[in-house]
Amino acid sequence: MLVALAAVMSSPSALAQVSDDLVKIGVLTDMNGPASTPTGQGSVTAAQMAVDDFGGKVLGKPITVIVGDHQLKPDIGAGIARRWYDTEQVDLIVDVPVSAVGLAVQNIANEKKKLFIAHSTGTADFHGKFCSPYAMQWVFDTHALAVGTAQEVVKRGGDSWFFITDDYAFGHSLERDASTVVVKNGGKVIGSVHPPLATPDLSSFVLQAQASRAKIIGIAGGPPNNMNEIKTGAEFGIFKGGQQMAALLALITDIHSLGLPAAQGLLLTTSFYWDMDDKTREWSKRYFAKMNRMPTMWQAGVYSSVIHYLNAIKESGTDEPLKVAAKMREKPIEDFFSRNGKLREDNLMVHDLMLVEVKKPEESKYPWDYYKILSRISGEDAFGPPDPACALVKK
Repeated sequence: MLVALAAVMSSPSALAQVSDDLVKIGVLTDMNGPASTPTGQGSVTAAQMAVDDFGGKVLGKPITVIVGDHQLKPDIGAGIARRWYDTEQVDLIVDVPVSAVGLAVQNIANEKKKLFIAHSTGTADFHGKFCSPYAMQWVFDTHALAVGTAQEVVKRGGDSWFFITDDYAFGHSLERDASTVVVKNGGKVIGSVHPPLATPDLSSFVLQAQASRAKIIGIAGGPPNNMNEIKTGAEFGIFKGGQQMAALLALITDIHSLGLPAAQGLLLTTSFYWDMDDKTREWSKRYFAKMNRMPTMWQAGVYSSVIHYLNAIKESGTDEPLKVAAKMREKPIEDFFSRNGKLREDNLMVHDLMLVEVKKPEESKYPWDYYKILSRISGEDAFGPPDPACALVKK
């Protein structure tokens, strides 16, 4: 009798501990603003798909998904995160577009000792000087996109660059990282211009880039400038004139919005493309049936991380944050989203990226058939080694 009782008590289900008898995941995102198409409801849908595919329960306890809209404002994002962790028993926050909001939420996660996985927060400081045992970065950082694009483009002969750089920290960070790689690989940077964010008329900046005769015009910034610069470049015949544009941050929903006539020939780096192989197509078509558009790398990453998180709870027998995080670092992440993925000691999920070129209209055979995959970039090459400024990194 005692032996049988001991066997039961040592089983994972008997030892399982889930706080509040519920696993609650909060998708903190931009529901109506400029980031809502590549994140927003699509990120909520991806998280719910992961919960449903997992079976809706873990360790016998229900899993729920709730939604918050931070409106791209750090104070609102921090306030929602604090309320969720303090009074609404949220165990994990995911998504969180734009770095300023991501860093604000990271501070709350540290304070409350709760988990946070960023998908659409790009600053490399997240896993560098501000790294945290409670906060993970899953999809990309500015360094990986800039390095991946610049390195691969220079290798392919794009050895002279001119940058159109958004005049704020994010844009300057992209230009700095990409310029370093261009020069390191034997290329040269001819010059740069710095339009303010949300400049209504970008013609003069694009004309300066065109006049530089650089082989590659690097677009170092995010919406709305980046898409407007590409559209203006197409109108001015940049692609037809033999120059190429390389976007250091662009998403498939951006390409869809621009249309192939304007975006054709654009080079960019991405963590995910829905039409890459059978695994990406199978999941993306299920997502499309719910959203009527294909997923961005951020939305696909939300699904990947939620599944990995739930598996870690199951395998560790608890939802205790640091134990779950440790379990998440133990196993490789090999799924439809990630190739050769690994959650490192600095809580950055390192995985392979792709350099792609946007197809010409006549090359596209069906809806959302937008990219030609030019090369694969290993996670080690793109993300680089852990930042020694991170206190979690073994010295």
